[in-house]
Amino acid sequence: MSKESISKIYLILEKIEYIEQIVKNSGSITQALEDSITTRPAILMHLTAIAEQFNKLKKAHDYEGVNLAIVEWIIRNGLPKFKNQCEILIKQ
Repeated sequence: MSKESISKIYLILEKIEYIEQIVKNSGSITQALEDSITTRPAILMHLTAIAEQFNKLKKAHDYEGVNLAIVEWIIRNGLPKFKNQCEILIKQ
């Protein structure tokens, strides 16, 4: 795996850890997503940065059109799996 690819994986891990810290500081995923001024926008920006690194999603700037149930599912179920896979790739 190239240094550039590893660098992107580290960035993804960093963003996942930021989201985890935001959720921890908020007390729960639900509480973090309810804060439309601070934590929800921060989470959405980190998710966007992750998506950009994977080149899988188009640019998303419409926060009000985001389905928060899907965002919650991603944080609860998807990010832990992504984090684990990133850590496995880095160790290889």
